[in-house]
Amino acid sequence: MSRNKAFTLIELMVVILIVSILAAVAVPIMRGRIDAAKWSEGKAMAGTLATSLRAYAAEKGGNGTWVNPTLSTLGFAAADLTGTYFNSGLYGWTSTYDSSANPALTFTITINAPGSITAPTQVTLDHLGQWAEP
Repeated sequence: MSRNKAFTLIELMVVILIVSILAAVAVPIMRGRIDAAKWSEGKAMAGTLATSLRAYAAEKGGNGTWVNPTLSTLGFAAADLTGTYFNSGLYGWTSTYDSSANPALTFTITINAPGSITAPTQVTLDHLGQWAEP
């Protein structure tokens, strides 16, 4: 009698179980990486807005005060802040300029997550260049 060299049903089931456990661990990790990659688009656009606010303050600041310029005042069209995942409706900001204050320009840019991103739901950028997830 010769013996067949093959995998038994138990061995195959063990392999399937191990692969299932690895997949169950890997999927949430990959989902977080996908969301982080999507957020990089939103953060890049927020950085552009921050640069715009600083340029506007340098150009128009002078003496006195102003509060919250609009997108069009900053030189943007709504389509300029439209990417694959983010659009201009997901951004909001508050800014103040007071030439007698230190710093003269303060702002906070808030980005709300689109429906395709699960976490975080909101990210902010302040005038110091610090990101926060409230």
